[in-house]
Amino acid sequence: MKNLFAFGFLALALTVASCGNNTSKTEETADSLKGIVDSTAGALTDSINNVADSANKAIDSTAQVIDSTKNAQ
Repeated sequence: MKNLFAFGFLALALTVASCGNNTSKTEETADSLKGIVDSTAGALTDSINNVADSANKAIDSTAQVIDSTKNAQ
């Protein structure tokens, strides 16, 4: 029975020792991923804004063509 507790304690000690710096690595990874997500979100927002601006310009251009056609008649 003593040996069982000794092996159990040894297994627990090895498990705790092997987990040593995992929390700091996890935090660094989370920070890195947050930066990537933020930069990607910013780029997507800019891209969507550019598409919306282009669509607005196309609509305005079409409206001008229609207005000029109406005025010509």
